Amino acid sequence: MVVAIKKLKRESFQGHKEWLAEVTYLSQLRHDNLVKLIGYCSEPDNKLLVYEYMQKGSLENHLFKTRNGPTGDKSHVSTRVVGTHGYAAPEYIATGHLSVKSDIYSLGVVLLELLSGRRAVDEDRGSTEEALVDWAKPFLNDKRKMLRIMDTRLEGRYLKKEAQTIAALALQCLRVDPKNRPNMTDILPVLEQLRAPKDMTAPRIHSKA
Repeated sequence: MVVAIKKLKRESFQGHKEWLAEVTYLSQLRHDNLVKLIGYCSEPDNKLLVYEYMQKGSLENHLFKTRNGPTGDKSHVSTRVVGTHGYAAPEYIATGHLSVKSDIYSLGVVLLELLSGRRAVDEDRGSTEEALVDWAKPFLNDKRKMLRIMDTRLEGRYLKKEAQTIAALALQCLRVDPKNRPNMTDILPVLEQLRAPKDMTAPRIHSKA
């Protein structure tokens, strides 16, 4: 069996608590669109997560990969885990408790990554790092200013209205009060509409305000 392995890095923002959260949640969840957790290693100096192998790679690989490919030991991959700095909702950071609305916040961060081509947190910047949410949020309320966050690698090859729809959705997902974030039942029709013929009008989502 071919597998993919995550290795927790001491020098990153990852920690035992987050590693344990991923083991706990993914060992209980099964879905066609969710990568399967096959096993793990809990040795103090060698914490590993063993997943099914994704032949086409992860979303992160496609967004942030280098043209030269992986370097070093190719037998494992080191990536972020649940609750990591940059993706975690404010209430999770404050209380340590995860909820469905915490996941909605994380989805908002991923939508921003898709639009901007930037990581949730760029650790390469060291002490000057800025969270993607903090950088992008001021632009999301204005349809024209929102275009400033778009990934320049796209070279303008996208529909502005669709990009603006995703930006508006991301902004709602990133609301500080979790009660004001939309539910997945509201989000899914919007994402599905973006895949529909382009002459159709994308629906608006309604969330508790």
